[in-house]
Amino acid sequence: MSIEDIRADFALLDEWEDRYRYVIELGRALPPFPNELRTDANKVRGCASQVWLATRRVGDPGQPSSGDTLEMQGMSDAHIVQGLVALLFIIYQGKTLDEIVKTDAEGIFASLGLKEHLTPQRSNGLASMVKRIRADASQMLAV
Repeated sequence: MSIEDIRADFALLDEWEDRYRYVIELGRALPPFPNELRTDANKVRGCASQVWLATRRVGDPGQPSSGDTLEMQGMSDAHIVQGLVALLFIIYQGKTLDEIVKTDAEGIFASLGLKEHLTPQRSNGLASMVKRIRADASQMLAV
């Protein structure tokens, strides 16, 4: 699934309640998050609900590291936030570390109309998740 698929699906849904249900379903489709990854280091600060993100650098040892990507796992104890985690993963999937740092995920959320329909707490949590993913990618680029 791509962000273009999400845009197309959103265009078919007239009501925001239907779009929220769709986002929640995306979150339910995420693979289970292993209990051993529910650590303080993986917890995202700045979210009203509990959110954990675990990232790992993925690359071909025989290739330059500029093509490395980020494998992400995550979960939240709130259904809508779990859906936002899934949307972030869709936005960043397949992108190199450098592309992840440069991707305007919050702009993409705004273009979907999601940003204006999130509570201030959820918007802050979304910003914290984006900041965390970008920071992980930046840190991996620096190594």
